[in-house]
Amino acid sequence: MNSMHAGIGMTSARTRGRMIDRLRTQGIQDETVLAAMNSVPRHAFIDEALSSRAYDDVSLPIGHAQTISQPYIVARMTEILRNGKQLGRVLEVGTGCGYQAAVLSHVAKEVYTVERIQPLFAKAKKQLFDLKLRNVLVRHADGTSGLTDGAPFDGIIMACAAPALSATLKEQLAVGGRMVLPIGTQEQFLYLIEREATGFRETRLEPVKFVPLLMGKA
Repeated sequence: MNSMHAGIGMTSARTRGRMIDRLRTQGIQDETVLAAMNSVPRHAFIDEALSSRAYDDVSLPIGHAQTISQPYIVARMTEILRNGKQLGRVLEVGTGCGYQAAVLSHVAKEVYTVERIQPLFAKAKKQLFDLKLRNVLVRHADGTSGLTDGAPFDGIIMACAAPALSATLKEQLAVGGRMVLPIGTQEQFLYLIEREATGFRETRLEPVKFVPLLMGKA
């Protein structure tokens, strides 16, 4: 373990256990997702100064006007994406600190994750490598148009709010695949997009609060 975080290493198993109990009471039922949440050390993805809050149900700043999502949202989006099935290839738009990608690595065969902000990309790539998560491929790119060379994906997850649904991203979804993302500007909702042989089905879920999706590399 990174010595920087060793101080709370002793309690992380217990505090992580409490997080899992809380996720259950919040309605997360997928045991595979709960096991993934339990295996990922969330404290390793945030600044040492915030380590004591690592397993609280809050989003925390990670610099560059970005945040690490609250554990409930990460678990909820992963549970919707999985839908009780083993995932093959998944795309995440907005790597941030890499925490969501780390959770996805435990429930999918391959994870492609795209980050537009160079320092966040470099930090996430190193952290995921240090955790020996070899089925995650981190790219420094503008994720607004997805990732054509990895498509089609069984699942697509977006960690930032788009003003509208991108037709390009929809096309990168495999038939039978699911996409989970926040949509909206002032008011945001989580949406589930399902690709069927005959077309797409959109379902609006609960209200959420995410940082906005931005274009271009930074």
